[in-house]
Amino acid sequence: MKQENTMPVRNMTKMALCVALCCVTAYISIPLPFTTAMITALTLAMNLTAFILTPRETFTVLCVYTLLGCIGLPVFVGGTSGLGKLLGPTGGFIIAFVIAYPIVSWLKGTGNSFKRFVLAAVFIGIPITYVGGLISMMLLMDVSLWQALVMAVFPFIPGDILKAAFAAFLGVKLNRVFRQHE
Repeated sequence: MKQENTMPVRNMTKMALCVALCCVTAYISIPLPFTTAMITALTLAMNLTAFILTPRETFTVLCVYTLLGCIGLPVFVGGTSGLGKLLGPTGGFIIAFVIAYPIVSWLKGTGNSFKRFVLAAVFIGIPITYVGGLISMMLLMDVSLWQALVMAVFPFIPGDILKAAFAAFLGVKLNRVFRQHE
């Protein structure tokens, strides 16, 4: 019998490694004194995931990552977890990750272009992520739009652009390796 729509073991392995990478990089976090949001390597891992996987695979990875955190595994930024984190002031970032990075993966196209990867991450992924964070901070911390921008956006822009570029560089290199071994 022929099986339809089966996922090759290679793809499942890449997905599992991306989930693990997201979990590990969430621990690489630097708290800032004026906000509940942290500088984190997680966004680098999520961009890389989007660059090396299909949109559907990226969505699956981010859903698994989010579910792991919601059930209590300490995989969210700074080693936190729980449904309360998802419903807290920075929960909008987590929800936005699940929306933003599959879109980045889709917009990256089928080629292996550093420039296209960076553009998708910087002009789509980062803004969607920031909007999620802004909404949750404004609603749950009762702060103005300006205060939320100061806490959730402005301090992170330069680092997020650099992480997007580094992830694009790694993504291009990894995609070349993956294509050589197909």
